[in-house]
Amino acid sequence: MRKTDFKRELRELYAPTYRDWRPVDVPALRFLMVDGAGDPNRAPRYREAVEVLFGLSYRLKFLSKAELGRDHVVMPLEGLWWADDPGVFVRREKDAFRWTMLMMQPDWVSEAMLAEARSALRAKADLPALGDVRLEEYDEGRAVQLLHVGPYDDEGPVLARLHEEYLPAHGLTFNGHHHEIYLGDPRRSAPERLRTILRQPVRPVRGET
Repeated sequence: MRKTDFKRELRELYAPTYRDWRPVDVPALRFLMVDGAGDPNRAPRYREAVEVLFGLSYRLKFLSKAELGRDHVVMPLEGLWWADDPGVFVRREKDAFRWTMLMMQPDWVSEAMLAEARSALRAKADLPALGDVRLEEYDEGRAVQLLHVGPYDDEGPVLARLHEEYLPAHGLTFNGHHHEIYLGDPRRSAPERLRTILRQPVRPVRGET
């Protein structure tokens, strides 16, 4: 049975090596999603969201193999982040964060498979966020991204450079939520070795081309 690895098939999106902002076109992809708010280091909702996303993603992988004869590598955790004041991300004022945590799914995963996976998990564990997970397409479009290596709290200067230098210099502005893709596991990696893709959907400033 062939195992599909979307990180390889979508290498430009999930395996960048560059450390400065570059443009990228992101196609519409399907994700499991859970919404929440607050400091991810302290908010119980964040831990609950991550737990249920991984649990469902692995259950859907097993269902895909058993029912469809199709195998795939479980994709990394991702997050969409926003706030009323985007400056909170530069200042790292985490209590003001709002977020959607998500994990990409193959296009052959159906709502019926999600319902089956949800029922199987509900019978085995108490997962408070289980009923809040949705399967949804996310069409990000034109964006800029880079690979950040180091602690999450060191992202501030990188984002300040995006906001204050890169976007104005290229006649661009925000066109969606700040997006992070977590390639490293903070439970197993030293903070200085964590790898995170930082992505920002963009559009031309009105009057620019």
